[in-house]
Amino acid sequence: MASIKNLFLRYPVLKVLGNRYVLVIIFVTVWLLFLDNYSYLEHRTLNKELRELQDNKEYYINEIKKDSLAIKQLKNTDQTEHYAREKYFMKRENEDVYIIEFEEDAKKVEDSTSL
Repeated sequence: MASIKNLFLRYPVLKVLGNRYVLVIIFVTVWLLFLDNYSYLEHRTLNKELRELQDNKEYYINEIKKDSLAIKQLKNTDQTEHYAREKYFMKRENEDVYIIEFEEDAKKVEDSTSL
């Protein structure tokens, strides 16, 4: 018993850590931070997923706006013809279409497809 008193006198921190209230507070803190279903670590991962989902939502909302604008433009027959000629290289009867590709454009297309 004397050796324990000597330890407490020698290291006053042990006296504080030996208090049952301090031990309960430490236990509860460790439990809440790491072991519980609603732990701090779990909240961090859930918040990260939430941010990613919100970013995806914004991206898809912007894409929907772009697509709806394109759909509105394609309702016009002139715009439909322009789109078909530009994207799908369609042509009218008795018409020749020449496609001119530059080396820089071909490199950009190759780089984007390799990703």
